[in-house]
Amino acid sequence: MDRVIIFDTTLRDGEQSPGASLTVEEKVDIAHQLARLGVDVIEAGFPITSPGDFEAVQRIAREVRTATICGLARAVPADVDRAYEALKDAEDPRIHVFISSSDIHLVHQIRKSRQEVLEITDAMVRRAKSYVSNVEFSPMDASRSEREFLVDILRVAVEAGATTLNIPDTVGYAVPEEFGNLIAYLIEHVPGADRVVFSTHCHDDLGMAVANSLAAVKRGARQIECTINGIGERAGNCSLEEVVMALRTRSDYFGIDTRIDTTQLYKTSRLVSNYTGILVQPNKAVVGANAFAHESGIHQDGVLKERTTFEIMDPRDVGLRESTLVLGKLSGRHAFKARLEELGYHLSPEDLNRAFARFKELADKKKTVSDQDLAMIISDEVRAPTEIYRVDHVQVSCGDHSIPTATVRLIGPDGTVLCDSATGTGPVDAVYKAVNRLIGVENRLIEYSVQSVTAGLDAIGEVTIRIEANGRVFGGRGADTDIIVASTRAYVNALNKLIAAAREPAVAVLSGDHG
Repeated sequence: MDRVIIFDTTLRDGEQSPGASLTVEEKVDIAHQLARLGVDVIEAGFPITSPGDFEAVQRIAREVRTATICGLARAVPADVDRAYEALKDAEDPRIHVFISSSDIHLVHQIRKSRQEVLEITDAMVRRAKSYVSNVEFSPMDASRSEREFLVDILRVAVEAGATTLNIPDTVGYAVPEEFGNLIAYLIEHVPGADRVVFSTHCHDDLGMAVANSLAAVKRGARQIECTINGIGERAGNCSLEEVVMALRTRSDYFGIDTRIDTTQLYKTSRLVSNYTGILVQPNKAVVGANAFAHESGIHQDGVLKERTTFEIMDPRDVGLRESTLVLGKLSGRHAFKARLEELGYHLSPEDLNRAFARFKELADKKKTVSDQDLAMIISDEVRAPTEIYRVDHVQVSCGDHSIPTATVRLIGPDGTVLCDSATGTGPVDAVYKAVNRLIGVENRLIEYSVQSVTAGLDAIGEVTIRIEANGRVFGGRGADTDIIVASTRAYVNALNKLIAAAREPAVAVLSGDHG
């Protein structure tokens, strides 16, 4: 092949990041943006895991027509059947079947012999092939599997009809030269290798997911599985923006490219960060806040004279601009709508009205409203999960030699008004205790962080929290110029997700991490 296929699993493996649960609407929004980005394959989810995941995959299959839509399935009949049900309306559906292949997984996890695994692989790939022509197969924990057994299981998958063979470094164990050699060995020894696409799915436990993926491409792999911002299980996955820009920037070395529209990278990164609540570290390659920032006097002097002295990429190539449209309280609806569309947000008239009202409210408190402020508005006012409880009023009293006291008023289900007060060790603690008295859902706060989204005394504060209940983690985010209000919104946002999840029918299923 003359290009590398980009397989994005943000909506499946990426969502497995603790606290990164996405609503159906958010998943559909991200899928449409991935299509604009030019992703070849979108792994939309793991349909068997929950009704919500099934609905998201089904909607994406029906709405996104310019990419292959993939659903994950264990090598279990019910999983394969459910995946097809979700994908059957797609323009180009793909079922992705996986089963463990390493001895440590066979002995301690699935407790099956190698022969049993070969027989299951044959049966389940054939079952998937009876539904769709596009079938991917993954031997989970391939990087710790015996090479001869990998050849056997991949041979069986090819004979059963698999069209893509994915080699996962499930636990981020491999190093680049070793992983590249493994890909080359399999391409050479698997019968029928010339009829399939070899793929990689690398995790970042040792910080080498991108390097391993690129080493595999150099040795013949032609599909890379990755996520936006590198999110995913544990330390995350191969980062889409990094691997794409590495292939593009070092085309002299790799000699192969992707069909990604790189000018969409930055807005896609921000959209995913905004919806998942997982912040992008400032020094993150390609899309971090400091990726194209220069503080050193030597660097500044060089860039002013000739950009390429200290920049190997043009910021415009990843969707950054040197100037931005400044929005303030005198801005009109047309300018507001145009800026949102430039950032990748395409809202219905109703959602636009709600967002514009919130924008005007914020603009009265700030001199200017930044792009980050707009992202917070979309997250909190438009794309937030269905509100079971809504913050209506927060009042705190605190200070030196006084007992922090908070009064919170919430709008509950059916419009009921709930109000209570509590004291605490500080204003946020008092607010959270008051909310707990009103809602009464048992949970444990495991993370609380605050950051200033923008600079200045009138900066909007963003609060990100994570709570744990019944072994599950839920993230919440809130933003306001008043940090106590932002803290309250973040907590209620997380509680709404917890309550919504508790109302979903429980489905017993193993983890969806296959690589």
